[in-house]
Amino acid sequence: MKVVIGQGSCGIATGAKKTEAEFRKQLADHDVDVKLDFAGCVGTCYLEPIVDVYEDNGKDFTRYIMVQPEKVEKIVEEHLKGGKPVKEYAISDEDKQFISKQKRVVLRNCGLINPENIEEYLAVGGYEATKKVVTTMSQEDVIEEIKASGLRGRGGAGFPTWFKWNAAKSNPGTEKYIVCNADEGDPGAFMDRSVLEGDPHAVIEGMIIGGYAMGASEGIIYCRAEYPLAIKRLELAMEQARDRGYLGDDIFGSGFHFDMRIKAGAGAFVCGEETALIASLEGERGMPRLKPPFPAQKGYWQKPTNINNVETFANVPWIIVNGGKAFGSMGTEKSNGTKVFALAGKIKKGGLVEVPMGLPLKDVIFGIGGGIKKDKEFKAVQMGGPSGGCIPDKLIETPVTYEDINKTGAIVGSGGMIVMDEDTCMVDMARYFLDFTKKESCGKCNYCRVGTKRMLEILERITQGKGKDGDIELLEELAGKIKDGSMCGLGQTAPNPVLTTLKYFRNEYEDHIYNHKCTAGSCKALIHYIIKDNCVGCTACARKCPVGAISGEPKGQHVIDQEKCIKCGKCEETCRFDAIYRE
Repeated sequence: MKVVIGQGSCGIATGAKKTEAEFRKQLADHDVDVKLDFAGCVGTCYLEPIVDVYEDNGKDFTRYIMVQPEKVEKIVEEHLKGGKPVKEYAISDEDKQFISKQKRVVLRNCGLINPENIEEYLAVGGYEATKKVVTTMSQEDVIEEIKASGLRGRGGAGFPTWFKWNAAKSNPGTEKYIVCNADEGDPGAFMDRSVLEGDPHAVIEGMIIGGYAMGASEGIIYCRAEYPLAIKRLELAMEQARDRGYLGDDIFGSGFHFDMRIKAGAGAFVCGEETALIASLEGERGMPRLKPPFPAQKGYWQKPTNINNVETFANVPWIIVNGGKAFGSMGTEKSNGTKVFALAGKIKKGGLVEVPMGLPLKDVIFGIGGGIKKDKEFKAVQMGGPSGGCIPDKLIETPVTYEDINKTGAIVGSGGMIVMDEDTCMVDMARYFLDFTKKESCGKCNYCRVGTKRMLEILERITQGKGKDGDIELLEELAGKIKDGSMCGLGQTAPNPVLTTLKYFRNEYEDHIYNHKCTAGSCKALIHYIIKDNCVGCTACARKCPVGAISGEPKGQHVIDQEKCIKCGKCEETCRFDAIYRE
């Protein structure tokens, strides 16, 4: 038997290290000889810490969920020692569907293998794609296979991967570079982090193959410094690959030389733009430059350079082994393969999902994600992060393809899905994303640097109940000028959250400005908590109020001092008699 504890960042954050320590203690106390191992995140982040107990055949296993230390002793006694699974701790049939309804290519090994043990990666076919490429395929063969797959860059733009590889290959020069963008700056996005933590060798292998195809001898992974576990596991994986001869000189006796290193980035969102990323790699401030020349012509140190993101590279070994046509058969005609999404926000089952392109949003949010927390009404989903936009409930049947999502005003982006319910204020949501992009602007363009600040000022004024006639029209005018006048994708897409919320939720802007009312009851400056006549005077709300704004005698009517009230909502949460409402 073997015990595998999920130890991605999500598992560790919920106590997986304490669970591991308790397993070691209980195994010793009960004199049970069982191998204790760990894996990355399997995607069901909402069920962490997760523990898989494998039977002796190495295939059948029982998955235990939310395994805090107090559950460990019973699992050791009854399952590991007694041979009988503890059913009340095991995953339910409903939660099993979170994985079973997916099609996993990028996430094929995440949560199933130890990311720090190259032997486990080799056992599931690791580096077979590399061997096939460098010993039996030409550069043109590799590029044609990627072309047949229809793989498009998964970092946001959705540009054909084969085209970028071929462009870098076609440009003259013996010194070329291939770069992995692992900066992942979108709020609510954690796809790349989980892949790097759970299956780093797949990304390394994808870069080796890409490097071979374009004629590069060096690869660089640009990873945000806020991902220390991902960096640690990447460094270990690269060291193991070098020891085995998969990185370095004469890979598989082919004469092909390729090595890699990691550059820790400072977490600048603008470095998602490839020329800004290159500037950062060169030690400069991360600021974009005009194109052309494109990186494939003059990139890192003015040499031909190709940049793809983590998910793009993680697809490559699977495509080489299974064939481009197999990958291309999934998804739609123009949006091939699968896509990983990070479900976050007001969703019941938050985590990572991988589905074929073309699946309706409804199937992802409700079929896999389980729908909205507390069964509230679905309102919208923000896709593409700050560069994307809000898709309303009436468009929930929209297929997840680059083309269909673009038609809504949003973008697929790197894969963030932030789900919103009836209590979400769309004006405040737009304000949140504008605040982010304003702070992340590199400042090179006046329209981006100043324009986002002015838009944010208007949105802040509206959410504070100080909006005025003409604000909506001014937002639209500024949005158009910022999109047209900005040099890079950050500025060109920064107005998207505002434009899409204006398009689908214009009434909320109008309510804020003309009626001084927040439709969702979310903006603190526009809401009041009122105690109704059915108050029994239990004093629970007064005891919970952090600022002493509630007064009244026991068993008598209580009142809220609106001047003191900080709109925290504690009173409404505390009242058991439905005597407090928000208006």
